Amino acid sequence: MTESGKVRKALADWLPLWGPLGPQELKPAQFWSQGTSRASQRAPSLDLSCPDAGLREEAWQDRKKWLTPPELEPTQHVLTRAFILSPQPILYSYFRSSCSWRVRIALALKGIDYETVPINLIKDGGQQFSKDFQALNPMKQVPALKIDGITIHQSLAIIEYLEETRPTPRLLPQDPKKRASVRMISDLIAGGIQPLQNLSVLKQVGEEFQLTWAQNAIISGFNALEQILQSTAGTYCVGDEVTMADLCLVPQVANAERFKVDCTPYPTISSINKRLLVLEAFQVTHPCRQPDTPTELRA
Repeated sequence: MTESGKVRKALADWLPLWGPLGPQELKPAQFWSQGTSRASQRAPSLDLSCPDAGLREEAWQDRKKWLTPPELEPTQHVLTRAFILSPQPILYSYFRSSCSWRVRIALALKGIDYETVPINLIKDGGQQFSKDFQALNPMKQVPALKIDGITIHQSLAIIEYLEETRPTPRLLPQDPKKRASVRMISDLIAGGIQPLQNLSVLKQVGEEFQLTWAQNAIISGFNALEQILQSTAGTYCVGDEVTMADLCLVPQVANAERFKVDCTPYPTISSINKRLLVLEAFQVTHPCRQPDTPTELRA
């Protein structure tokens, strides 16, 4: 059993001490506004291996003083407990999927530990078409993220959920105009470029025309994207902070390179991409460093 598995089992064994976790008692907005996650960094540690239930409860009471903002009602304390007990998020991903890469970057930037369940989009005719995965995501696509007791599909919806529930660091600017620009660029890539060179579309085009089709789709989108970025970019796509737009840009440039698109005509796209690729969150989530990356493609 992995270390994370041992911790989850220990927490599950300890759960009866805390009573039911009613969803009606969970108040995420109040929880995050009180900065409980920051307080937990200072809280005394819990020895989950201790067999004495009384000692474990005593340790919990000591830790709760740090974790529970005093101004909250007792029924709201359960959110802190639920947060600690929440299973580690599970990301259903494919190493080369640009949509999955977007989500991996978001998880890395926000410091969220997660488990990866690889879904091979090619092996056995595509594992995304299995009954088990179709029950998880009826669209039979990756990524899918199990988190906080729900399953979310579609990369931008996942990123927006992470932004709303784990708001630091920000991936959407506070300024409404900049936020609109981020969403516009993200939608342009996620809805206007990437789907046209997706594996399912290329299969319909036919092997003989796949490369030309993908190149034309990317070039058409990059022509528009380059023009937009010239008016929105600073260090990154929108201003000088990493945003959701950047999470979409880097995987799409990787796709362009894979389909042998000449990016010389797109200096803004290329320079932003280069600056982003040196950031740790983009490096550790790169397709060449995933659990399901084939040996010959690892870096």
